[in-house]
Amino acid sequence: MRLYLVRHAQSEANVRKILDTALPGPPLTDLGRQQAHDLATRLGEEPIAAVYASHATRAQQTARPLADALSRAVTPLPGVHEVSVGDLEGRGDQEALELYGKVVRQWLDGRLDVPLPGGETGDDVRKRYVAAISGLHSRHYGRDEAVVVVSHGGAIRFGAEWLAGNVTSDIADNGLLPNTAVVRLDADASGGWRCSEWAGIAVGN
Repeated sequence: MRLYLVRHAQSEANVRKILDTALPGPPLTDLGRQQAHDLATRLGEEPIAAVYASHATRAQQTARPLADALSRAVTPLPGVHEVSVGDLEGRGDQEALELYGKVVRQWLDGRLDVPLPGGETGDDVRKRYVAAISGLHSRHYGRDEAVVVVSHGGAIRFGAEWLAGNVTSDIADNGLLPNTAVVRLDADASGGWRCSEWAGIAVGN
């Protein structure tokens, strides 16, 4: 079983460079819609058994062209939405971005009890994301097929590190994932995962 964690295509909030994590969130831009169609072309030859996405509008819109090309539905997957930034919602100023970065760096160092102001702790994000992906492992493991989950940059970076032992903080914290970047995880019999590709770059053991 192969799992493709895909960051959504470009949204209006990406263009404005603001922290926008509340649901349902902004739609895709014209460029984002083109990126979503390009994603469908890139993954269209894979043996994809299911297409999942967070409840965010931008994730659903990104997943739709791929699902349509495969004659499948987009299944909403609770738990894979973006990190809730709480009081920083809608802000793009330097102070807000620095505070966000300071908190999430602590998460990557293992201090998951630290909260974003008015938002989630790392523990909150870890519990919901790992539970959602573990459910897919139980549902799809044992078959030679791929599953796509359209999620969000921050959530994927943290989630992949928590799920796959070979994803180090150096990999997860090496800048933002581009829109429609893919992180590939391969399932194992123990219920765990190994990352084999990070945004087009092969990942070793």
